Amino acid sequence: MMMCLAEYGDADTEEYGLAAAADILICPKEEEIDTLQQQHQDLDFPSGEQLVVINEERRQNTWQMLVVLLVCEEQARMEQEEIDRQIKLEWEKFKDEHRKRLEELFTHYRKMQDDFAELDEIERCQFKRARVAACSIGSAVATQQSIQRRLWVKNRSQAWWERCSDSRFPDEEFQRAFRMSRSTFEVICDELGSVVAKEDTMLRAAVPVKQRVAVCIWRLATGEPLRLVSKRFGLGISTCHKLILEVCAAINDVLLPKYVQWPTEEILQQVMEDFEAFSGIPNVVGSLYTTHIPIIAPKINVGAYFNKRHTDRNQRTSYSITLQGVVNLRGSFTDVCIGWPGSMSDDRVLQNSALYQKGSSGTLQGSWVVGGVGYPLLDWLLVPYSHVDLSWAQHALNERLMEIQKIGKGAFSRLKGRWKFLQRRTEVKLQELPAVLGACCVLHNVCEQHGEGFDPDLSYEVVDDAMFPEVASMSLSALEARDSIAQQIIHNVHLTPSLFE
Repeated sequence: MMMCLAEYGDADTEEYGLAAAADILICPKEEEIDTLQQQHQDLDFPSGEQLVVINEERRQNTWQMLVVLLVCEEQARMEQEEIDRQIKLEWEKFKDEHRKRLEELFTHYRKMQDDFAELDEIERCQFKRARVAACSIGSAVATQQSIQRRLWVKNRSQAWWERCSDSRFPDEEFQRAFRMSRSTFEVICDELGSVVAKEDTMLRAAVPVKQRVAVCIWRLATGEPLRLVSKRFGLGISTCHKLILEVCAAINDVLLPKYVQWPTEEILQQVMEDFEAFSGIPNVVGSLYTTHIPIIAPKINVGAYFNKRHTDRNQRTSYSITLQGVVNLRGSFTDVCIGWPGSMSDDRVLQNSALYQKGSSGTLQGSWVVGGVGYPLLDWLLVPYSHVDLSWAQHALNERLMEIQKIGKGAFSRLKGRWKFLQRRTEVKLQELPAVLGACCVLHNVCEQHGEGFDPDLSYEVVDDAMFPEVASMSLSALEARDSIAQQIIHNVHLTPSLFE
C-alpha cells in the first residue's frame, strides 16, 4: 500500500488514503461475512407453531398454580370453620354446665330452706310442750300452796310505753316514734287483734295487743338492738324477739293480701291513664326495682349471699339478700319478691319471681312494667336503650323511662328511710328474715295509702349497682314496640309538665 501511494502526489496521496481507510472500516472481509452467516444458521429460533405450543404450556401451568392456591385457601377456610365450630360447641357445653350448677344451687337452697322450716317447727313444738308442762307444774304448785303469784316475771319498768300509749301523749311525738299517726296504728291493731291476742295464764299476764304491735313497729322503725327494745318496753329480750316474729307473721297473713295486691281489672285502666299522664308512655302499670338488704354472713352456702358490687364499692365484705318490688304511681308496692341470695343479678332474681311467671303466662299482655338496664327487654317489661349513639327518639324515651324509674327508687328510699331495720345487718335468722321484710313492705303501703307523711330527716339514699343482664334476651315484638313508642314520643307535641319540674 505504501508503494502505491508513493506513485501519486501529495494531494492525491492524502485523498486516496482516506478512501482506502474508509473501505477498510466499512466493508468487512468475505471470510468474516461467511463466518457471520454460518453463526446465524447455527442459531435455532422457534417457528410460529412452536411459539403457540410454548404459550399454551405456560397458560396451563399458570392455571394449575391458581387451582392449587384455591384448593389450599378452601382447605384453610374449612379448617378455620371446624375450629370455630369446636369453640362454639365448647362454649355451649360450658353454658349448659353453668346452668346446671345454678339449678343445683337453687335446688340446694330450697331444700335448705325446707330443712330449716322443719327444724323451726320441731323447736316450736318442743317449746310448746315444755311450756305446757311448766304451766301444769306451776298450776299444781300454786294450787297446793294457795298462793296467787306470778312466776317467771321480772319486775321491769314500762313507764315509757305507758306514757306513749296514753291518749294525752302528743301525736307528733307518736308519729315520730312509730312512723305513723295514732289512728293508723289503731287500724293495724284492730286488723291484727284476733291473730296476735293471747290469754292470761296462772303464770303471767298476757302482753296486750297494742304493746305487741308497738314492739314490732318500734323495732322495725328504729332498728334498735333487742336489748334496748326490751329495756324500753319492760319486757324480756326473748319475749320481744318472739313478739316481733309473731306480729310480722300476722302482718303477712292478714294485711299483705289486702295492702299489697296487683291492680284489678276495674282499676288497671285508671293506673295506665295515670302513668301515661305522668310520662307520656301508654299502658304502664308499674315501676320495677331491686334492692339489697345487708345480712350477717350465713353459716352455710356463704358464697351465694356474697355481694361483690357492694363489697367493691364499700371496701368491706358484704352479704345480702334481694328485695324486688313493683311500685305504682303513688309509691305503693303492688308486687314483691323477697329472699333470693345477694350474688344473683337483677334479671336472675326476676326470672325466679312470681312476676316473671305472670308475664310469661300472658297475664300482663298489653301492659308494660318499666325496669332499668339491669333487666331484659320482654313483651311486658320495658327497659331503656343501653347502646351508645342514641337517636333523638331513643334519648327522649330513655328520659321518660328514667322518670318512671325514679318512682320505684323513691319508694324504696322511703321504705328504707322509714324502717331503719333495713339499713343495717341484723341478728334475725336468715329463714325468718323474708317475713320481716314482707312486713316492712306491708307497713310501708299502710302508711302510703293512709296519707302518712314522710319526715325528710329520715331520707335514705338507695344505692344499688345496676348490671347488664346475664342473658340479654330480647323479643322482636318488644323491640318493635319500644321503637314505636320512641317515635310516638318524639313526634308528640304534648309534653308532660312534670318532666320539667
